[in-house]
Amino acid sequence: MSAELEALAATLPPRGRLIGVDLGTKTIGLALSDLERRIASPLETIRRTKFGPDAARLAAIVAQFDVKGIVVGLPLNMDGTAGPRVQATRAFMRNLGPLVPCPIVPWDERLSTVAVTRMLIEADASRARRGEVVDKIAAAYILQGALDRLAGLAARREEDGADDGGAV
Repeated sequence: MSAELEALAATLPPRGRLIGVDLGTKTIGLALSDLERRIASPLETIRRTKFGPDAARLAAIVAQFDVKGIVVGLPLNMDGTAGPRVQATRAFMRNLGPLVPCPIVPWDERLSTVAVTRMLIEADASRARRGEVVDKIAAAYILQGALDRLAGLAARREEDGADDGGAV
């Protein structure tokens, strides 16, 4: 998955938003980055119906915010293997691809919902409030992980470019 993110990094313009997607069976959590791709913010939760309307809403958001790439949480098993949910997520990504003008890449989302739920419990959010926000906050958690990785890749590229043997 890191390879897909590295390939995305090579094609991204210097500025432009990314969207993070936490694809659940009942909802789709969405998060949006800032133009500099430093901070992920929760955006909204789509109540899932059928692929067509769900994809149309996502495509409308991509267009509205001029999104340059989509990062979809891939729900791997704890041992890193792919189960039925991974297959469903990859199928969603494949089907969404022709409907949006930007690349779609997976990002390991293991424990994202658990981490976000724990954070909300520690913040003393009610069960009802947690249910309302957990998916879009999980999407922000997923997207922030990808943004941090992209920042690391950019820093490494800068170091490699600056390391040109400039000794006098």
